[in-house]
Amino acid sequence: MKDWTVEKLLAFEEEVKAMFLSGEVRGPVHLCGGNEAELIEIFKDIDPKDWVFSTWRNHYHALLHNVPPEYVMQEIMAGKSMMMHSNHHRFLTSAIVGGILPIAAGVALGLKMRGCTEKVWVFVGDMTARTGLFNEFLQYVEGHGLPVKIVIEDNGLSTNTPTKEVWGNTDGVNAMSRKYSYERTVPHVGVGEWVTFA
Repeated sequence: MKDWTVEKLLAFEEEVKAMFLSGEVRGPVHLCGGNEAELIEIFKDIDPKDWVFSTWRNHYHALLHNVPPEYVMQEIMAGKSMMMHSNHHRFLTSAIVGGILPIAAGVALGLKMRGCTEKVWVFVGDMTARTGLFNEFLQYVEGHGLPVKIVIEDNGLSTNTPTKEVWGNTDGVNAMSRKYSYERTVPHVGVGEWVTFA
């Protein structure tokens, strides 16, 4: 992890927001915000050789996993904010709720079969942690003893609906999971203003 601070991460997202508002970003963006300090701490435990599987809100994960900021910005500008990948940095995402889980399980199984020491880190939101796909993923990786670490990012929202209103009081946490809570400081998608694209 490079020398990312809360302030530097926030500044990166402010730059993305400005580019989006100017119409230069050719697709939707899911800005990060409110969870900088937690992620900086979590990524101290993630080795650069580990695999990171992320969601449509992935800018901070990419940056903290040493994906170059120039590459991250280039992908955002090309409209790939929600589907950013860097095989070289072992970083993959999916814009589909839970869509990254089967791929992460496959990579983890491959690592175990080859006797590798790398881990697979999977980031999901509190909504995904309550889906059937997540529970199948959990049973599979636990059942096969796969080298998976799960981080549940709980902003209390399933897209824009309070998660507990939809799913009840279960939290989706188990022995393999880390979970932190934060208050979202940016809208679900975009920047909260209408934009005319260039």
